[in-house]
Amino acid sequence: MHRVAVEEKRWLDEPRFLHALNFCMLLPGPEAQQLATYVGWLLHGIRGGLAAGLLFILPGAVVMAALAAVYALYGRLPAVEAAFLGVKAAVLALVVEALLRIGARALRDGFAWALACGAFAALFLFDIPFPAVIAAAALLGGARAFFGGGSGAGEAAAPAGPTGSAGRRSGTGRLALILLAVWLLPTAVLLAWLGGGHVFSGIAVFFSKMAVLTFGGAYAVLSWVAQEAVAARGWLAPGEMLDALGLAETTPGPLILVVEFVGFLAAWREAGGLDPLVAGLLGAGLTLCVTFAPCFLFIFAGAPHVERLRGRPGLQAAFAGVTAAVVGVIANLSVWFALNVLFAEGARTEAGPVSVYLPDPASLDLKALALAALAAVALFVLRQGAFRTLALAALAGLALFAAGL
Repeated sequence: MHRVAVEEKRWLDEPRFLHALNFCMLLPGPEAQQLATYVGWLLHGIRGGLAAGLLFILPGAVVMAALAAVYALYGRLPAVEAAFLGVKAAVLALVVEALLRIGARALRDGFAWALACGAFAALFLFDIPFPAVIAAAALLGGARAFFGGGSGAGEAAAPAGPTGSAGRRSGTGRLALILLAVWLLPTAVLLAWLGGGHVFSGIAVFFSKMAVLTFGGAYAVLSWVAQEAVAARGWLAPGEMLDALGLAETTPGPLILVVEFVGFLAAWREAGGLDPLVAGLLGAGLTLCVTFAPCFLFIFAGAPHVERLRGRPGLQAAFAGVTAAVVGVIANLSVWFALNVLFAEGARTEAGPVSVYLPDPASLDLKALALAALAAVALFVLRQGAFRTLALAALAGLALFAAGL
């Protein structure tokens, strides 16, 4: 986006682009999609923002809906399961790569390391909910700046570049109210009509909460989605969460589209009187609505006033605390994926407030281990991208199936 918007098209200068990026990084939700919306708004007002943001999502959303339907219909075929074993192994390598990449950027001092380790322990050992972990990290980061311990936010935000956003403020307030209604009205109607126990109400409520707490990118959010959709609600099995991430890695658009797959399968399995495919598509559409409507809302409501956020050390420090904690969140996701990919069985051990899932060493899946090692070599040694790594691992899984292994 930087190469096209700044260097090639010269739509924005460097300071304005960096200022927009800093603002989007402070928001919950996928910052790439929000940055696209912001750039479109800067160039052509509301119409530009809506066009850029929607077209950033729609291609991937259509592809993911189609893949989710194919998965639900044919995912239990032996050959398909063999391919997805390779996909799961590759996803494990991709999550570890994300952990190392984000950790190298975020863990620059002892305080950041402490937040990361604390977040990992809170999730892995004590099963503390993801929102509480993120809120605690933000409070600790802000408190550090307040008491003079340094902001931990790195360089200050770059000054804004060209002016002219004032002329684009017209109409953003009305649009923000419309987006707020698009976001919250479906949830309210579903709760009143179907009650809190229905799958559509559950999708609307959970992903609405997720939309305002998705700091740190998709990999961080997946830890909470897995905790809620797999462990608490039973919408998916652990292996299906890995399949969802593998499919999302192969589609255009933001990685957070993985939640569309979750909404599709949840509604598919609890369709009630609806056709399962229709229910799945409705669940996917509802998930997209309550996930992305807030993203547009935050941009159109905040962009005209974004100058007020620049140079606030407490806010920057709070975000730095969240970024550090995200490393621990992704570490927890890596361990969770590894336990579910490499071992077929395990049991939860409890000792006071500590609750740990321990695998059965005898259930180690040697095929999954070999495929994960192959994916790691492709990613870390051969420097292949995510798509090629996933394709290679899937083909290797099929080859093992064809060989009768």
